[in-house]
Amino acid sequence: MRVKATLLAGICASCVAFPAAAQDVSPESPPDQTERAGPIESGNVIVVTAQRRAQALQNVPIAVSAFTAEALEAQQIDNASDLQLTLPNVTFSKGNFTGSSFTIRGVGDLCVGNSCDSATGIHINGSPLFGTRLFETEYFDLERVEVLRGPQGTLFGRNATSGVVNFVTAKPNLAEFQGKAEGEYGNFNSIKAKGMINVPVGETLGVRVAGFYLKRDGYTKNLFDNSDIDGRDMYAVRGSIRWEPGPNTTVDLMGYYFRESDDRLRIQKQLCQRDPTGVLGCLNNRRDAAKVNGNSTFPAVLGSREVFALNGISPLLGLGVGSLYGPDGNATAVEPRDVRTVNTDFTPEYFTDEIQAQAHIEQSFGDINLGLTGIYQKVRIESRQDYNLDVSGRTTIQPGLNSLAFLAANGIPGLPGTAAYFAPIAAALIPNGPGGQLCTSNTNANGLGAFGGDSVCGDGPLAFDRSNGRSQSWSAEAIISSDFDGPFNFLLGAIYAQNEITNGDYYVNAFAIDYFASLFGTFTALSNGLPPSYLGSPYFRNHLERFKLKSYGIFGEGYIDISDRLKLTAGIRYNNDKKHDESNSTLASFLVPYSTTTDIFDSPFAGSFDADTGATGLPGAQQLRIRDVSFDEFTGRAVLDFQVTPDNLIYASYSRGYKSGGINPALQFSIPGVTESFDPEIVNAFEVGSKNTFANGAMQLNLTGFYYKYKGLQLSRILARTSINDNINADIYGAEAEAVIRPGPDTLVNLGFSYLKTKVTDDTLFINQRDPSGGLPNSVIIKDIGQAFNCAVVANVGGQAFADGFVTSVNNGINASRGLTAANGLRGPTPFPADANVGAGSGAFSSCAALEAAAAGTGGAITVYGGGVPVSIKGNSLPQAPNFKASMGIQHTIRMNSGMTLVPRADVTYTGESFGNIFNGRVNKVRSYVQANAQVQLNGVDDRWYVRGFVQNIFDSNATTGLYLTDQSSGLYTNIFTLEPRRYGIAAGFNF
Repeated sequence: MRVKATLLAGICASCVAFPAAAQDVSPESPPDQTERAGPIESGNVIVVTAQRRAQALQNVPIAVSAFTAEALEAQQIDNASDLQLTLPNVTFSKGNFTGSSFTIRGVGDLCVGNSCDSATGIHINGSPLFGTRLFETEYFDLERVEVLRGPQGTLFGRNATSGVVNFVTAKPNLAEFQGKAEGEYGNFNSIKAKGMINVPVGETLGVRVAGFYLKRDGYTKNLFDNSDIDGRDMYAVRGSIRWEPGPNTTVDLMGYYFRESDDRLRIQKQLCQRDPTGVLGCLNNRRDAAKVNGNSTFPAVLGSREVFALNGISPLLGLGVGSLYGPDGNATAVEPRDVRTVNTDFTPEYFTDEIQAQAHIEQSFGDINLGLTGIYQKVRIESRQDYNLDVSGRTTIQPGLNSLAFLAANGIPGLPGTAAYFAPIAAALIPNGPGGQLCTSNTNANGLGAFGGDSVCGDGPLAFDRSNGRSQSWSAEAIISSDFDGPFNFLLGAIYAQNEITNGDYYVNAFAIDYFASLFGTFTALSNGLPPSYLGSPYFRNHLERFKLKSYGIFGEGYIDISDRLKLTAGIRYNNDKKHDESNSTLASFLVPYSTTTDIFDSPFAGSFDADTGATGLPGAQQLRIRDVSFDEFTGRAVLDFQVTPDNLIYASYSRGYKSGGINPALQFSIPGVTESFDPEIVNAFEVGSKNTFANGAMQLNLTGFYYKYKGLQLSRILARTSINDNINADIYGAEAEAVIRPGPDTLVNLGFSYLKTKVTDDTLFINQRDPSGGLPNSVIIKDIGQAFNCAVVANVGGQAFADGFVTSVNNGINASRGLTAANGLRGPTPFPADANVGAGSGAFSSCAALEAAAAGTGGAITVYGGGVPVSIKGNSLPQAPNFKASMGIQHTIRMNSGMTLVPRADVTYTGESFGNIFNGRVNKVRSYVQANAQVQLNGVDDRWYVRGFVQNIFDSNATTGLYLTDQSSGLYTNIFTLEPRRYGIAAGFNF
């Protein structure tokens, strides 16, 4: 058989919704290269290039799905969230910061950090993308969207352990002038426009320009000012040039720009089973519509009267924000149950843009084909929103504000000149007096915040976060493939890629942090005879100065026709990745005089800060933690397929996938057990499948079964207010079925089904942040008064009473050493509610270090677990891995005597239960959900115009698609991500 090898990577599948005109093509006779621009269907034969060579879909021994431009429109697939609904064993969810996770067969982006690679390779016209915003844009002028399931260890991109999603853009048509335009109006005052114009320039050159614009009101009601937030205001434009100077040469150029600037919410809602003790913040049994107990958070703990008093600041001065044992700022807050209703006094801000420039050259030299592809990409992202999605009152902090104003004007009675230590605080935080607006440090890179004159002010205390970054990347790939008449052909290729991220930061700003950072700094400076100072930075900043990736791969495959029916594919790839990281993390880390006006690191006390924390053994203090790692690995695949009949194919394959390891983000202090880097992922995947065509093409049925042995699956956990990544081992297996049924020439039915089972296979121990007791009875969960982390006290003898008594004794000792009592200092443990679902019987505020020191003298009767009691997660399911998924779509074309057609279509998808956290359990369960879409389209004669009415998410499902558990120092609330609400509207367009 003569195989016509092509160099444009592409995948098509039986998900096409409309027939596409094409030449007659037999399964064993792929089209000429000039037809490679798109999916080709003749009768029921679809030609694809899933193995980078043209083949009939039903002859390709790979699990693939794809959507043509017509199918995207018919199934109302406008973005990535829509795309995942009809794909077997594929899910999509937004992430907590500015990313997202496309999970295929239980393998997704569970790793969090700038050095993490995506498990799903995202490509544009075959080129890998880094940090792309394609998951936020709307689809327009695409030739197709391709999804290849399973690890891609040989031909496609890099690090694709779960699969590949390839967006193939429409190319210029050199034969005729073309154009199309569409306008749409829907609920939420949604206005969308799309258009394309294609201009041939002579016989060898064509130009195509396309774009879209979308503007709509927000999906979410903000009760604070009765506004609508989470709106969209975005546009994109793409220009393409195709030049064919000769029959064997094709040059494609593409330029793309996308921009969004609006009030998009990264997080839809925060849920919490409120903890009345304030030790955990949120309990471990349910996700209620309630607010976190604010006394559990870092600002509240460090700013409390008790902690101030323990540090020698008299509580009589009223400088503490509140009491650890009194009402918190959320005590009277009411959280709306509706996920589309919030109450926030900080309007979200969202900006991103992306540039792509790509060139592809394809040249045929008789039996040898050469392809060269290069791409440049630049991305910017800026996002800020309310950290707690709430409106905090000022009642509990007003006494402290009054006292601050007094001290700023008069100083400490009996200590002349001390007003100078408090006046800068008042000028920065309450510039209009204690009854005026409160000012919070802005998210600036110099670390000065409000004390450098940069603040955000409001009637109440604000708290907001910021996620931002800039990246530039480029890659170049070369592929040589053969087109021999004999039984053997080959493909050889190489790719080199670079990606650089600068100023990739995450901030948490809060009035309470400014408050305690300034007062702690002031009293430290005052007691040591130093100039008036605060602790910088007066907000949490995890800072990435620079990250750089250098990666290359060399790969090749051979294709052997053992007989006319039996074929062997074998490939191998060498991967090499080098990563460089320069970063630090600051939060009230060292004294900064108020006179500092440039950068906190210009403070004369900055020498006490060590970003390195001694972990790498560099001499002296380091402002940046500098680390380098490298990884390399051989991967590949082997496939044996047998053509049972011309309409029935069976195959078996083995594939080895790899995703490089990375560098953990910088911590503010060294933590035992946290490694500098994390290991690569390695997956050994076994797959069997069958592709079948029945009834002369009236039905196609494709079946797949797979089993994965996963080593080193990368998994993120929050520790010390930072995402730390570890490795675990897991097994994954499942089955998939896809069918296309054509009961008549005008009716099309799509069916899909998948089953998935995932489980952790090793005994790696992890600390469940939600239950630091590890489920052990006779224990007390502690909120540390120094860092607002949790630890656990476990009584090995004597039961719960002994554990409670031990903590009470230590707290009394701490109080006595400061001249305090339980009335104005630390108290004994408080019982948790019966439905807390934690092993500990009680919780308390205390010092984990003091408890650990005291436990050493108990002769083993008490054990203190720093951070918590680690537990095994063996047998647990992986996050974002629904056990079942099923979809069905049906459309019918009604042909009128006038030549017009009416095409109604309906789609419904069921997604089964999954978990949003590796610890599983009820609190982490993501419930199953159903989404249904429908539309009807009236097409004019010769499809010159059309009018379409549509509805998406017919049942207005607010289903949760993913979860994110926050840090212990934030109170352990859960951020949720949801489907978009019901949308409906009308669209009209024309083609020429």
